[in-house]
Amino acid sequence: MSHVPVPLPRRAAGLVPVLPLVAVVALLALPPTGDGAGPADVVSALVVGYCVIRLLRERRRPLSPRAAVVLGLPVVGLAVAAMGAASPAAGLGGMARYLQVFVLVPAAVLVLLRGRADFRVLAWAFVGLALWQGAVGVHQYVTGTGASYQGETVRAVGTFGAQDVMGMATAVALGVVCAAGLALGRTPRWQRALAAGCAVVLLLPLAVSFSRGAWIATALTCTVQLAFAGMRRAVKVGAVVVAAGVILVGGFGVGTAMLQERIDSITQVADAPDQSVVDRYTLWASATGMWRDHPLTGVGLKNFPEYRDGHATLALSSGSDIEGAGETFHKQALLSPHSMYLLVLSEQGLIGFCALVGSWLALLVCAGRGLLRVRRDGRGYDCALIACGLLLWQLTDFVYGDIGGPSTALTGVALGLTAWWGLAPDDRADAVRRDAVPGRVEEAVTR
Repeated sequence: MSHVPVPLPRRAAGLVPVLPLVAVVALLALPPTGDGAGPADVVSALVVGYCVIRLLRERRRPLSPRAAVVLGLPVVGLAVAAMGAASPAAGLGGMARYLQVFVLVPAAVLVLLRGRADFRVLAWAFVGLALWQGAVGVHQYVTGTGASYQGETVRAVGTFGAQDVMGMATAVALGVVCAAGLALGRTPRWQRALAAGCAVVLLLPLAVSFSRGAWIATALTCTVQLAFAGMRRAVKVGAVVVAAGVILVGGFGVGTAMLQERIDSITQVADAPDQSVVDRYTLWASATGMWRDHPLTGVGLKNFPEYRDGHATLALSSGSDIEGAGETFHKQALLSPHSMYLLVLSEQGLIGFCALVGSWLALLVCAGRGLLRVRRDGRGYDCALIACGLLLWQLTDFVYGDIGGPSTALTGVALGLTAWWGLAPDDRADAVRRDAVPGRVEEAVTR
């Protein structure tokens, strides 16, 4: 079957709805401007406002009933926890942040994306951001201008700086997940080869980020993606990863003693753990204690720091050492348990925990059903792998980290991609493309 060529101006015009979302991702390439909302957060708020105005003008329902229920579940726990905050300002601020990341931005992505072509554009934006942040991070590692790690300024943090050491690791890891999904799909061969090359290249900055949580989440997610892609592809990609590892260790000397020690520390829980591991488990115990004292509603939004010392042991240090990447040495207070699940459980109790985690699990089930549905014909299989992979990565990483910092905006967009794949009507992409591009060239655009 021959495809009708799509004129370039018309194809470019077809990408206009997704460009605001691409801008949110692209603005994360800029250095943070301070402790307040960054450019990406501001633009994400503008995108949400744009969606509201657009829906009012078009007089159409923004979400299907299923999507409204799944994305709206977290509001229940947030409303209850906000009433228990130390002050109205803290309650409203905390609630706004949660709504931005887990409700409003995902809903905006669900409204703006019109088909698989838009999905892939946004996925490539993730890869592009990862390549930029990874390049900055590798330069920091090589030149010794990164964040402090074991007394040396070698930790790759990208443009996020030493205040948000997880920012670059998150951006790069999500880029790896997107690149892996694009490489394992059934798009044109040159796109798959390019995506595979990007995934391999991004392993280097991910390694020198020294982020154990990102390593674990990325390894698990990519393994699942490979398993769904088939044994033959899994063997091929596995061989490429092994070869890349040999080059990184032997050729570039990435297998340093610090990296090996960081890998070994993943299993060192009881046998001489480092101070970061001690702090993490002490904070986890503190969060668990708060939940036991307030099982249903938690201690209230943004109240973890006030209750922390009352439940923590003397093993907890005074804070994390921050130095390098443009920062002078100072202590950063430990204001969260560094586990999203325990943060929600301690501040929102069982009500908020069940509502928020229930929303994530519902998204995972919906996206997983979509993955199984397209596995046979292959159309949009790369989108399915990316959507499920992004959510699986977040659910795994949330064991070791929580929201905070400029990179949080990326989490909202990633959840939006999963929401679009799992919650958008099955015929949405086909119907929109046929209406937008005369001549029924949907297959030429979305394949």
